Amino acid sequence: MALGVAAVISADVIGQIATGGGEAVTWTALLGLFFLVPYALLFAETGAAFPQEGGPYVWVKLAYGRTAAALTTLFYWVTNPVWLGGSLVFAAAAAWDGHVTHLGTGTVADYTFKLVFIWISILTAVVSLRRGKWITTVGAIAKVGVMLTVTVTALVYGVQHGFDGLSGTAPTTGGFLALVPILLFAYVGFEAPNAAGEEMRNPRRDVPISIGVSGAVAACCYLLPVFAILAVVPAKQITGVAGFLDAASLVFGSYGSAGHALLTAVAVLFVFVLMTQGSAWMIVSDRMQAMAAADGGFFSRGLGAFHPRLGTPVRMNLVSGVTATVFMLAATLLVQGTAAADFKVVLTVAVTTLLLSYLAVIPALGALRRNHPDVQRPYRVPFGTWGFRISLGLVYLWIVLGSWIALFPGVLEKALGVDYDFAGTWGVSRTVFEAFTLGTVAVLLALGILGRVTAAGLDRRAQRTPAAVDAAIPAGSQAG
Repeated sequence: MALGVAAVISADVIGQIATGGGEAVTWTALLGLFFLVPYALLFAETGAAFPQEGGPYVWVKLAYGRTAAALTTLFYWVTNPVWLGGSLVFAAAAAWDGHVTHLGTGTVADYTFKLVFIWISILTAVVSLRRGKWITTVGAIAKVGVMLTVTVTALVYGVQHGFDGLSGTAPTTGGFLALVPILLFAYVGFEAPNAAGEEMRNPRRDVPISIGVSGAVAACCYLLPVFAILAVVPAKQITGVAGFLDAASLVFGSYGSAGHALLTAVAVLFVFVLMTQGSAWMIVSDRMQAMAAADGGFFSRGLGAFHPRLGTPVRMNLVSGVTATVFMLAATLLVQGTAAADFKVVLTVAVTTLLLSYLAVIPALGALRRNHPDVQRPYRVPFGTWGFRISLGLVYLWIVLGSWIALFPGVLEKALGVDYDFAGTWGVSRTVFEAFTLGTVAVLLALGILGRVTAAGLDRRAQRTPAAVDAAIPAGSQAG
């Protein structure tokens, strides 16, 4: 449950959601009902029926084969080191700089803080799950505690000063199209525990329960803070990234002289929450990518080796750490100047690759139900086959919509008559944007295909027998 809460609740996007104003509350609630609920039901059934280590990699492989699984896993995995080295570390640095101690931008202190943040997150994924899970558990508890503290504080502030901030809750088409990709990115992740399914005592029982509880907690941790803050703080005062704490700094004034100290403590917890959030996804995605490598789906099988004592994919953890560090350094160097807008586009697309990976994962759930009818399903989506099909169709439509908006922003707005300032939003022309977005996707596809071809070539040259190939797939996950 803690791993689900740590992975699903993205503290760094709450400020971005709140920038949507009053209607953000409406859309957060509606997507919680019409996306989060069916999404959780689908993964509760599939995760309990197929609890093997690797989660989505195993599911897509069973449904569509190794190559499709390897490509899907690459898109799923690459999101997380880029996210860790981009949004998460910059949100943490902004929170620390604004509310704890001054770091500056591009200073020795700034680089040191970001490097420490990234590599502690990676280290948490490197240690055995038996020990690392307690770090993510404490992070999950801290995350819920931060959300509740800010929510209650905003309500106290509202009682003292009035609830004048919340306005414009009526949903609009423009608001919907702007918020859908953010909310989908915020809500996905319930398959996270299955990446370490074989390390659960009873995954067939625990997966549905963990998804149900973490889903309910996640919905509340998005909806309540956004509603409470927007009720007392105008949306224009809330900026993305560290906007959550920036808005909270106003409402903590209700505690008088103790407000500053309390806000500092919350800021430290917020940084810790972001760090364990990154750790949770590293635990998940690195295991999946390691399974793909060990199975001959991504360059060398050696990349998929699990440490014999720790039971973790240390080599893939280190690859993630280096990738996150490279993106952090690039982002820090390119925060200003003409290259900043270009890098923003690449970073945005790299993060939305998580949504693109679900274009294969979601249909695979239906294929598994159809092609493996004899597999025991301890939990089933309500209303039988039709309940499953409706949930699957609804979730897939949301994923397709979110992916389209992320890759081609402004197209649906134009078709629906909604004003959209493309250059003002992105700082580049549509031609440049599409070149970067489609180019990034093309590079990832080429990398995935190259990795698969290289792995197959190495296997042929090694002239391994089927038994030797199977023996190369590590069982170290069970050692954790």
